[in-house]
Amino acid sequence: MAAVRSTVPLGEQPVTRIGLGTNRLSNTAESHGFLRAAVDEGVKFIDTAHVYTSGESESAIGAALAPFGEDLVIATKGGYHGGGDERLRSELARSFERLRTETIPLYYLHRIDPEVPIEETMGLLKEYQDTGRVTHVGLSQLTVPEIDRARTVLPIAAVQNEYNLSQRKHDDVVDYCASAGIAFVPFFPLRGGKSRRLREIAERHNATPGQIKLAALLHRSQNVAPIPGTLSIDHLRENLGALEIELSDEELETLGP
Repeated sequence: MAAVRSTVPLGEQPVTRIGLGTNRLSNTAESHGFLRAAVDEGVKFIDTAHVYTSGESESAIGAALAPFGEDLVIATKGGYHGGGDERLRSELARSFERLRTETIPLYYLHRIDPEVPIEETMGLLKEYQDTGRVTHVGLSQLTVPEIDRARTVLPIAAVQNEYNLSQRKHDDVVDYCASAGIAFVPFFPLRGGKSRRLREIAERHNATPGQIKLAALLHRSQNVAPIPGTLSIDHLRENLGALEIELSDEELETLGP
């Protein structure tokens, strides 16, 4: 089994393969300190969204980390509730304001609006990319044919779908993204996988079950970059420790579906 790489390309920029999910982050002094500490620990890939904690997650990131360094990728998302181009533009405006930035490094379409062709929405995001307001564009919870349609309009740098030891229905998306040079970003990466086999493998590596879950995803493909959420710096360090774990083919087969 090949060693796990510590970074994955996002366009031409490498980012740490263990990111930070912030769907529970509030806009407090404690959260600001946590975010700065996370960056000091080596996290360079932080994920948020317009809808997380009613906007407090984005606001906390902006207050703590703006202006963003060139090596720090802040990813946010919009369009979760649909509403067409007008609503997405409004959400983008609020994200710029909350994040205190003129440029968003990675912007995902959070969900496809069933009332709007994806090509139309990608055209809107291409406007922001062409003017330098958005560096990279991503997609969330899409299938391979939908990604193909989006890529007819503009390059896609990342795809974020639910994926973990128990949820493997997007295996084809992982493989497609790997072949296309697209980062695959699993959300809820620590769900599932509770078993005696998992505990045994964790004990063998002097690791926690959560670290083994993340390590298994990292071994799945070199383009995979999980974003486990946490509000604890100790838990964050534990997550980053998964980058040091090398699993054998036999162990990976044991952990498989």
